[in-house]
Amino acid sequence: MHTHAGHGHGRDDGGHGDEGQRHGGHGHGGHGHGGHDHEDVDWDAMAALLEREAELRIPFVEEALAWLRGLLLEGGCGPDTVRRLLDVGSGPGVFTALLARTFPQAEVVAVDGEQGLLERARDRAAREGVARNTTTQEARLPDDFGTLGSADLIWTSNVIHHIGDQQAALDALAASVRPGGLLVVVERGLSPRYLPRDIGIGRPGLLARLEAANEERFTAMREALAGHTPVVEDWPAMLARAGLAPAGTRTFLTDLPAPLEPAARSHLRDRLERARDTLGEWLTPEDTRVLNALLDDEAPTGILHRHDAFYLTATTVHAGRR
Repeated sequence: MHTHAGHGHGRDDGGHGDEGQRHGGHGHGGHGHGGHDHEDVDWDAMAALLEREAELRIPFVEEALAWLRGLLLEGGCGPDTVRRLLDVGSGPGVFTALLARTFPQAEVVAVDGEQGLLERARDRAAREGVARNTTTQEARLPDDFGTLGSADLIWTSNVIHHIGDQQAALDALAASVRPGGLLVVVERGLSPRYLPRDIGIGRPGLLARLEAANEERFTAMREALAGHTPVVEDWPAMLARAGLAPAGTRTFLTDLPAPLEPAARSHLRDRLERARDTLGEWLTPEDTRVLNALLDDEAPTGILHRHDAFYLTATTVHAGRR
């Protein structure tokens, strides 16, 4: 399995990374349920979508990085002492560039299993003026955990839940954290809300039903992963079992009120289209009809034209200290 990750990658489904619909129905985010394998995800085709989604979440990452700088100071390993940083599951590198800007003295390594996404990460680093301290490394996870090398800070967003044995994945990453350093895991939160409960068509509560369907898909995805090992997803406790001292957990909001800008509307359209195409077996015919109405770009009911569309989600970040 490889992981792209999703950070920015990492879909913003809040709950699991936007994923539930994320990758069309395959492995990673896509909460590729239904037993599809990660191998059938065309990450190159997904790249523009992943970038747009990550760009919506830049404010949350900036807040999270400010918090992490404070944690490093508390642990006696000041931000300026960070020399090597891994973005594991970097995707197209939106968050990698933020990390490189926040820690300009560090070598920041974008780690991903897809060369096309790593190329985008390099291009973004160049555009944003951080190519000097940004490098890339191709790695297929979990097989290549041992090739990553040590780091003062490891950031991984919505990646671990795509690995069958999540505890073993944390154990492997924790072993790469240098003394005083941090392993930062972005997992779960609250799924996005972006429409009123009653949108004037269909039965009220559409988003709640989509979220329930997505949870079923996510469970099926997890169960189909190689080496799937059930675990209570208590992330601080899991970090402790990996030999780290839990350093803190915080949840950050992404709050974009109505009326939304075009980029956010386009992301919601992508999200709804993935929901229609990948949650089919869990949806009622009426909900499918409503999704089709929301995807009608010519109708006032379409998500691209609705004045009541907003975007609100919460992303949870867990940190463990070596």
